[in-house]
Parts: sequence; structure tokens; C-alpha cells
Amino acid sequence: MEDFLNSAYLWVKSFHIIFVIFWMAGLFMMPRFFAYHMQYDAGSEEDQKWQEREIRLLRIIMNPAMIIAWVFGITLITIIGLKSGGWLHVKLLLVVLLSGFHMMLAKTRRRLAAGERPHSEKYFRLINEIPAVFIIAIVILAVAKPF
Repeated sequence: MEDFLNSAYLWVKSFHIIFVIFWMAGLFMMPRFFAYHMQYDAGSEEDQKWQEREIRLLRIIMNPAMIIAWVFGITLITIIGLKSGGWLHVKLLLVVLLSGFHMMLAKTRRRLAAGERPHSEKYFRLINEIPAVFIIAIVILAVAKPF
């Protein structure tokens, strides 16, 4: 089994990167969707359209991409081992935090669907930058392996 995993390393890594890209696209889009959604009153026709867009983004792109990225990521850890260096532990911490951000967006989507307006349009435009900060750090850790 170990020989198979070692020979599949580049394929696993490739698919991990592909699904991380899909996940990141969703993490960038959802706060922007929320910012646009906030421009309309709860219960309006446009409110309903944004709810449909948000649920589709979450269920069709974000959730599957996050799960598949995690599966391939765990497979990579199985291949390279947790003793690869401190960079991997910090990267994992950042990915866990980014997963928490994903869950926060899912909760916000449910609140918007319930007619609540938990935050302002400006707030959603600001948190739209959070995934960028995380992905910069994660890529540097994964590629440069600074420690």
C-alpha cells in the first residue's frame, strides 16, 4: 500500500491543489454574495434570488471542494508523514481556521435565509479578504517550507 501511495504522490498532490482552488473560489465568492445580498430587503424577490445563489455555491462548490481537499490533504500527510516539519503543523492550523471560516459563512447564509441581517455590507466586503491572507500564508508554508 505504501508503494502505491508513494507512486501516486504527484497525482494526489495535483488533485489536492485543484480542489483547494475550487474551495478558495467559493470562500472568495460567498462574502461578496452576502455584500450584494445585503442591498435587498428580507423577503423581496431579489432576496430570494441571492438565497438560491448562496445555497448553490455552498452545496455544489464549497462543501464538496472542502471535503475533497481535506481527503487529499490527509492522504498527502499519510504519504509524507507528520514529521515533515513545523511548517506542516502551522499549515494544518491555518487550514482548520479556514474551515472554521467556511462554517461561519454557512451559518451566516442560514441567518440571511431566515431574514436576519447579522452584519453590514461593509463587514462582508472586509471579511472577503480573510481567505486571501490565509492562502498566502498556506502557500508559502507548503512551497517554501520555512521551518
